[in-house]
Amino acid sequence: MFIRSSMTLKTNSIPGFLIAGFVICVGVGCVPQDIEMGAVQRGDEAFAQANYEEALAEYRLAIRQGADDPYVTARVAHTYARMGRVDDAGAYYADAAARDPDLIDQAISDLMHLAMIARDENDSFAMATAVESALQLRPGVGVGGMSLSLARHYYRSGEYGRALPFYQMALTDAVDDSQPDVVFEVGVAHDEIGDCENALLFFERFVAMVRPWERSEAEWHIGKCAHTIAKGLLDQALEEDSQQMQAELERALKLVNRVVEVGQPQTIQAQALFEKGEILDGLGRCQEAMDAYSQVRFVDQAGTLLALAQDRFDEIRFGQGSEQVRASRCR
Repeated sequence: MFIRSSMTLKTNSIPGFLIAGFVICVGVGCVPQDIEMGAVQRGDEAFAQANYEEALAEYRLAIRQGADDPYVTARVAHTYARMGRVDDAGAYYADAAARDPDLIDQAISDLMHLAMIARDENDSFAMATAVESALQLRPGVGVGGMSLSLARHYYRSGEYGRALPFYQMALTDAVDDSQPDVVFEVGVAHDEIGDCENALLFFERFVAMVRPWERSEAEWHIGKCAHTIAKGLLDQALEEDSQQMQAELERALKLVNRVVEVGQPQTIQAQALFEKGEILDGLGRCQEAMDAYSQVRFVDQAGTLLALAQDRFDEIRFGQGSEQVRASRCR
């Protein structure tokens, strides 16, 4: 998360009634009577005249003089909010709310209002900072129409894990399902955190939404993720019982076929074909396995798998043992 040292927003539209509760609290004794009240009263007067710098100075003076009531701290936070200083408002509200949970509603109101202003001013850093502060006070607080803006802020910052919950909100809140750019970004986010299963679902969904010439980048991700999953299934199948192994290999075959179908990434096509041969061999489909092994030579430019593919081909075709043994292996 990128946080600027000073975030100032235009907040003239923040409702004026928000400070009223603080002023009333003074009258009913929210601040201990043995604390010097002059600074707080002067601060309230300055605030009422929209002289926020002076109000802030007086409230902070009261704190230095020993006022430890959370409502005085909340006055500081609320004044910072009026001044558009997002990070300062969040810090003081966190302190005040920790000492008096009744202040959480006030804090959320101010912080989310700041977030919406920041969104409207295209200040994604301030928006995210305000929302993060609000979420610390009340996890799960609704973000209204800011979900996609927040998701893309974290996406651009490389914080894909933090972006995903907001993307999910954005997709859930969408009126229709015709946002291919959002679907693609969700796929990338899943891929970046190593979740190829979900990434593949979103990339496949994306290619179904766009024209063929717009699919190349998504197809690269599809090939990469399908191959990753297939390799894991192939390795796992070696440790499973026969029935489970069959299911693992069947799914792995579908995935490597998809890798070969999209032809991406080009650097793993030979490996995908070789693994296709391994899977088919494991399924007892020997002629198809030989066909897959024989295709390796057409795409293995580095030549690293040629000899091994030929060995596998020869093993199936001229394998060890009697014709009856080979017949039982293949079908």
